[in-house]
Amino acid sequence: MIRALSFAVVLATAAPASADVLKLFAEAHGGGMVGSATGGDQVIKDRAFFATAPHLAYGALIGAEFLFLDAQIQHHQFTDGSRIATWTQFGVGVHGTIDLGDAKQQKAHDGGYFEFGAGGWFGVGTGQQVNPPLDNAQITDKAFLVEGRLGAGKHLSSAFDLGVSVPVSWGYFFKNGNGATANDVSTHYRSIQAEALLTLRLNLRLL
Repeated sequence: MIRALSFAVVLATAAPASADVLKLFAEAHGGGMVGSATGGDQVIKDRAFFATAPHLAYGALIGAEFLFLDAQIQHHQFTDGSRIATWTQFGVGVHGTIDLGDAKQQKAHDGGYFEFGAGGWFGVGTGQQVNPPLDNAQITDKAFLVEGRLGAGKHLSSAFDLGVSVPVSWGYFFKNGNGATANDVSTHYRSIQAEALLTLRLNLRLL
């Protein structure tokens, strides 16, 4: 993942990417998720958040981007029609967008695009729907994650994009609640997870 982050930095600085200097953006997501625990005590692995959460996913993301650096907040809900689990994460990283088409289309953001990114996140999960306001008693899992992301799509206008995004992440997780403590390694586990998301994005280009 460190190599992937380094590669993304190189691409973001070297590729003929979007010329935006500063923008705000918001995304609506819908799709699916799979996950699997990769380490930890078997009892904890059997309770890993992304391995046991329902697979249908929907949610939203908001963020800000300066050149190729971005900061994001994302909230996803996972459901099978009868149960809902939620995951909220906060992250920073690098991101690049390569506009396709001729020079006129690229300047007007009127054509296809390819995007890539990588970053680090801190996230919290609940095994059930959140009862606002969210407090520590509702949190079942916490994690530090590294993530790589690829995507492609179409600029619908200078403000809206429609595409597909595939984020893949690996994380070090801590079970929360029921007497679990951060220094009790028997409650720790590792997990890898991936999503395939249909994404509708609103871009507010400030500079």
